[in-house]
Amino acid sequence: MIAQIAGTLTSKELDRVEIMTSGGVGYELAIPLGVYESLPSVSENVSLHTYLVVKEDGWQLFGFSTVFERRVFQRVLGAKGVGPALALGLLSTLTADRLIRALLDHDVVTLQSVPRVGRKKAEQLILDLADKLDDLQVSPTTGGARPEGAGAEDAIRALVSLGYSVPDAERAVRQALDDGGRGTGAAELIRSALSKIRG
Repeated sequence: MIAQIAGTLTSKELDRVEIMTSGGVGYELAIPLGVYESLPSVSENVSLHTYLVVKEDGWQLFGFSTVFERRVFQRVLGAKGVGPALALGLLSTLTADRLIRALLDHDVVTLQSVPRVGRKKAEQLILDLADKLDDLQVSPTTGGARPEGAGAEDAIRALVSLGYSVPDAERAVRQALDDGGRGTGAAELIRSALSKIRG
């Protein structure tokens, strides 16, 4: 199994990177959104923990910043009806810590904030995984809780796609919510959050 890849970061996008190793082999890795935020600049050295998914139509490598993140990805893949794309989506939207908390707390609403996860899928995830997470230690929450709700999650993703960091996006959306944005749609939240960031 390919457990880790280190080398020069030759390209990075929100959902994938390419790394050239010292042996002259270039690898493409799919990544969750949180990994993108932690990456160095292109042409700098990088090391990612990896997990290889082998399917009939090909192999795909996934990259993670921490062993914990990789273990959460592997565990989620064990749930009924969860493939690599959905597992990556869960980590991208919620982060590994928050995903574990949502499963342990039977938090259907938070799980439903992930694209392609409806109520039935969220309940299935909880049924399959909630009692199988005792060995995954969740780190203490830092920097305040992430803004809740599908609209907030959409707004955060939109701000990140515009080039803002995840912490900055979360902070701006939280401020927008606190200033009367609760209950508004993602578009209105994005406009309000942008005004907070641009000050």
